Amino acid sequence: MKIKTGKGTISLMVLLAIWSVSAIASLPGLAISPILGDLNKIFPEATDLEIQMLTSLPSLLIIPFVLLSGKLSVGRDNLKILMVGLSVFFLSGVACLFAKSMAWLIVISCILGIGAGMVIPLSTGLVVDYFTGDYRVRQLGLSSSINNLTLVLATVVTGYLANVDWHLPFLVYTLPGVSLVLSFFLKRRRSEPEPEQSIQRRHKMIDRRKLVELMLFYFFITFAVLVVTFYTAFLVDDYKIDSSFSGVLISLFFLAIMLPGLFIDNIIRLLKRNVNLVSLGLVCAGLLCVGIFRDKAMLVVGVLCAGFGYGVMQPVVYDKAATIAPPRSATLALSFVMAMNYMAVMVCPFIVDILRHIFGTHSDRFPFFFNAALVLAAAVFTFRRRDNFTLGLDESYYKN
Repeated sequence: MKIKTGKGTISLMVLLAIWSVSAIASLPGLAISPILGDLNKIFPEATDLEIQMLTSLPSLLIIPFVLLSGKLSVGRDNLKILMVGLSVFFLSGVACLFAKSMAWLIVISCILGIGAGMVIPLSTGLVVDYFTGDYRVRQLGLSSSINNLTLVLATVVTGYLANVDWHLPFLVYTLPGVSLVLSFFLKRRRSEPEPEQSIQRRHKMIDRRKLVELMLFYFFITFAVLVVTFYTAFLVDDYKIDSSFSGVLISLFFLAIMLPGLFIDNIIRLLKRNVNLVSLGLVCAGLLCVGIFRDKAMLVVGVLCAGFGYGVMQPVVYDKAATIAPPRSATLALSFVMAMNYMAVMVCPFIVDILRHIFGTHSDRFPFFFNAALVLAAAVFTFRRRDNFTLGLDESYYKN
């Protein structure tokens, strides 16, 4: 079976290898989430600082290594970087299964963050290398869907495994071993050069202004929807709803992010230059639904709207990042944009806490209302600037 790429064709095994890298990009931090509440029991000698380090240090290390991987990819063999990153990721995951102290778990998790950071920009960089034009947009959408679907499924699996033994959730960190095996198909079938008519060929270097705009926009939309994952559990508890329902809502949120990627090309042709405007409107409406209504059905509608809106914008941002750089620098441009995701994850709770202090409130609804107001302002600005590269959409995306 041959898969069209816009540059020629590739085999199904090469496509599966690319998809497998997309599938593992969101795994860091996942295995530890089901046992966070029990860490004091598992490691009675552990301090609160050590527990905080276990959750924050690996994420912190991902950011510089995402950027380093992007930098190393310029003019070099991406597959070597990928295989090194996958090897570090996989071996760290295996080591986590045998960790017997908090100190060792912190050290191993940090090394795992390094390996994951090297792999993450290549999860989209491979799509950019192997595909072009409409085929690339479609595959970036599928890559985003696979990433989020894996996140949902792995969350369910790790939660179950945590009930058996606290070591077992770390099995999800061995999945890079599958990608490592499949990466040999990538070595046998290298990507083709970008076609002469490609917009990337017009660039001699990365368009820095557009890159900064994309970074800021991606940081903003990620920060806006992160309140769903960080604060839904507190809100559900405040609404006197069964705490397990928060897990259902977060799973539905990630499923909603996944869904648009399956037919992102059709969404683009339908909404055209209003893609970001409509998506921001959905995010705003979703956040307001969660903040206003106590009814389970409306909470579900809220997280689905917020997730769907974000799921539309994410692959479009990735594709734009690829088009503002020459082919040799596309992964570097992507690494800067993708680093904004982890930056938003790191700073979101701190920013919300500062804002709560400024406004003198401890309400669990506040993050949803405040972010909805920010998104509404962004939507109004986007309506007025739909011809802007970052906020709008060029006709080349939907003219066919």
